[in-house]
Amino acid sequence: MVKIIFAKRIPFMKNFTIGLNIALAIAVVILFYLHFASHKNACSASVYNNNTSNNKLTPFKIAYFEMDSVQENYEFYKQVIRELNQIEQQKRNELADLRSSGISKQKEYQSKAKNMTQAELANAEQDMAQRDKEYQLAEQTKSQEFQDERFKKLGEVKKKIEEYLKDYNKDKQYSFIFVNAPELIYYKDSTYNITNDLIKGLNEEIKKKK
Repeated sequence: MVKIIFAKRIPFMKNFTIGLNIALAIAVVILFYLHFASHKNACSASVYNNNTSNNKLTPFKIAYFEMDSVQENYEFYKQVIRELNQIEQQKRNELADLRSSGISKQKEYQSKAKNMTQAELANAEQDMAQRDKEYQLAEQTKSQEFQDERFKKLGEVKKKIEEYLKDYNKDKQYSFIFVNAPELIYYKDSTYNITNDLIKGLNEEIKKKK
């Protein structure tokens, strides 16, 4: 009996999130806050940092934005996700065709197995084993190709956000602007939430380039 193969499915990720490394930034913000909040000259509304050049205290400001809102409303991000979904589906289809071809060949061998010589059976087993290896290699290759493309495209989103925030912060003078992470933040003051400004500005940048 010729062995059945091609039972696997390509392990593509279905949920897309921007891989922003925020833990370190948040940790730094918290450390700064705890340090300066305890300073005898700190006021209740601001955190202060010591300016060594003139020995004066200057404002230490932070802001944050909600990544889930950006994902839902930033048109470029939504476009990237659509493109990634199309790429993922294309690679799934290519693998499905390869698997279908292998299964058809397997059924062909099985239908002829009773009339095949030992040598022919051995060749059939060898052929199917080779097809199995080729399928597994294709599965791994396409999965890696997809992950590389995903990393590249989401990196483009991250870069656009970073570039916009650099310009946005020229007159705001925030020391840190970071992504809200519910698992790390237990309290947040919505006064420092710049999500709406960020989404509006990012989408306006798209319109300018059209």
